[in-house]
Amino acid sequence: MAPQDFSPAPYPYYEEQGTAVPYLTAHVRVRERYWLHLLLFVLTLITTTVVGSALQYDFDRNLAFEVEHSFDAYVRAWRHPAELLQGLPFSLTLATILLAHEFGHYLACVYYRVNASLPYFLPAPSLTGTFGAFIRIRSAIYSKRVLFDIGVAGPLAGFVFLLPALSIGLAFSKIIPGIASQGMLHFGVPSLEWLLERAIFPGVPAGDIYLHPVARAAWIGIFATALNLLPIGQLDGGHILYALLGEKHKWISSAAIAALIPLGIFFWWVWLFWAVILFWGRRHPVVYDASDLGDGRRKLGWISLAIFVLSFTFAPIAPGL
Repeated sequence: MAPQDFSPAPYPYYEEQGTAVPYLTAHVRVRERYWLHLLLFVLTLITTTVVGSALQYDFDRNLAFEVEHSFDAYVRAWRHPAELLQGLPFSLTLATILLAHEFGHYLACVYYRVNASLPYFLPAPSLTGTFGAFIRIRSAIYSKRVLFDIGVAGPLAGFVFLLPALSIGLAFSKIIPGIASQGMLHFGVPSLEWLLERAIFPGVPAGDIYLHPVARAAWIGIFATALNLLPIGQLDGGHILYALLGEKHKWISSAAIAALIPLGIFFWWVWLFWAVILFWGRRHPVVYDASDLGDGRRKLGWISLAIFVLSFTFAPIAPGL
């Protein structure tokens, strides 16, 4: 990231529901490297399309998910580029969900004139084709209302897109008895997916439903939403929690990290990794603002909690037997 040409000097103020909030004015210049944002997005679209083509290949042949299939897809894509077209439903769905989430944050920053970058996508030759995306907030946030709105905007915007994506993907899914118990990896079923499966496939066990690649992209979006809404540190859930409860944030944040340890021991060892990473980032910058958030934002806080509960699963990925 290129050096930024602004300093933490005093800023002019605007009024946000009766609270004086400083912001960076238009004279502050930041040299956005648009080519880098575009390049990372295109590379992510390529890697997720390759993964999507592997998922579609297996889905069309009723084959259980296997790790090596995702990597074999890179060889097939090189030899038969036309096969990449089959991966577009997965990659475009996932890209839309990630874009919605990050632009939810970004547009909230633009609205409040908080200096923030465009989304950075992270391409990766992995099971999903990406490690997600993020924006970089370059200026301090001085209002809990602004902090709350920026924090909650991402998960809400992403959820608005992943919910119909999951519904459509499930409508195109199919029933294959015991398919979930086959393959090297088993994927958990979050409550949101379970509820929609009951509506679309009444009486069919979750383990017999073979997810269409569009539904699998929505599943990844649900998993990312759950991670972001963990009430810890400077995650989206941490921002929301701090804006609502202030100093109580540190106690709830520590308790949430402690809860990840038994989850890692008994359900999914990766939670131990997250517990270590999040332990070092559990603190939240102090926001000196005693103004009340209001009933509307508190209701949005409850909605974000409901989204977290619907999205979270104890064991997102488990090895096959």
